[in-house]
Amino acid sequence: MRKNPRILFWLIIALTIFAVLIDIPSVNGLSVGPIKQKINFDINNALRIAGINGQIAFRRGLDIEGGTSMTFRADMAGIPQGQRADALKSAKDTIERRINLFGVSEPIVQTSTLTTGESRIIVELPGVSDLNQARNIVGTTAQLSFWEEGATGSAKIASSSALPLGIAQVLKNPVKTNLTGNDIQQTSVTFDTNTGKPQVQLTFTADGTQKFADITKRNVNKIVAIVLDNVVVEAPNVQQAILSGSAVITGNFTTDTANQLSTELNAGALPVSLTLLQSQVVGPTLGLASLEKSLLAGILGLVIIIVFMSILYGRLGVLASFALFLYTLFVLAIFKLSSLTPYGITLTLSGIAGFILSIGMAVDANILIFERMKEEKRLGKPTQAAIEIGFSRAWTSIRDSNVSTLITSAVLYRFGTGAVRGFALVLAIGVLVSMFSAIIVTRTFLRVIYK
Repeated sequence: MRKNPRILFWLIIALTIFAVLIDIPSVNGLSVGPIKQKINFDINNALRIAGINGQIAFRRGLDIEGGTSMTFRADMAGIPQGQRADALKSAKDTIERRINLFGVSEPIVQTSTLTTGESRIIVELPGVSDLNQARNIVGTTAQLSFWEEGATGSAKIASSSALPLGIAQVLKNPVKTNLTGNDIQQTSVTFDTNTGKPQVQLTFTADGTQKFADITKRNVNKIVAIVLDNVVVEAPNVQQAILSGSAVITGNFTTDTANQLSTELNAGALPVSLTLLQSQVVGPTLGLASLEKSLLAGILGLVIIIVFMSILYGRLGVLASFALFLYTLFVLAIFKLSSLTPYGITLTLSGIAGFILSIGMAVDANILIFERMKEEKRLGKPTQAAIEIGFSRAWTSIRDSNVSTLITSAVLYRFGTGAVRGFALVLAIGVLVSMFSAIIVTRTFLRVIYK
């Protein structure tokens, strides 16, 4: 590769073309005159054809896109002191899982414990402007139970005040069984082969399968009521014992309500009860204004860097500026491609600050390399030898400085929250791509030009 840098050169060109196609929202949407009729390329359509779910787009955080912010108090009454930290973490994990199931992109869920001992959970949902929808996403968990007639096994007779709505019409002596929503392994939406209506298919865990089998065995030719959120939704007559560990909930479902019920059942129950203390809808106006100023500052800084490098290093500076432009394309493409993963990068104002900072760090490496090259040329070395020696001797300094920055980013990401973690992640990605830009891109271009 060193003797024939053209291979690496064309690989970089191919990466650049790919990055441009990713960064452009849609070639179909551009006003490119006659070319528009010939070019019919849309990355997201290509992904759908390939069977890849998701859409390539920048994920914007709450401070840019707007959304809903809510603060909850976690009720720790009845939970032992030594188990409260675990309970709070479990509640946070459950909320994150529930939000992800509802398809909210890149939520921020944080926990805090005040000096008074009060525990709180802060939830930020970018793009969700309906407070009621946000409360339902975070606070709603479908409570599922199964009821039978008469006291059998470990079932306990319920008091009249605890009876679900409509249970008296289907069961004379209603008894709640020990089978609950916690025994569900997975749910999915299917359609009745006879009516075509949507229904929710339940698949039980191994323990739940055994419980359900015992219930159906002792209730052959009897009714077993399925109760959801204290309301009877179905009361089928058991024809035979069901040993397969699956059941179906039917009703007057639409596709949307069936999907919502399936999602809620999959989400699980919260280990602690939550009380909403504060909620607000955050508008994107202030964030967009700050974003425009940040982007303006970044563009001005980039232009100043290009002018500075071109004046100080001449052709080498122009080459470094071009490599810096490619660096920007590559980083933006990584940001967009990450949207296809569950842990995609969310652009916030702090993240953009990390990106702009990494641009300056990308130039540092080129300055170190060019200065070492100038030293070698002053010693009488030919240009090609000066290039190779300059890169090899500058590499250790570049490596050590960037590794130090990566360690700092890792510490910030590990112990920080919210905006701090976003800043650390974007900075780390920028540092890694800047090393590729300085060591691989600039070096390859110099070898091709001077070979």
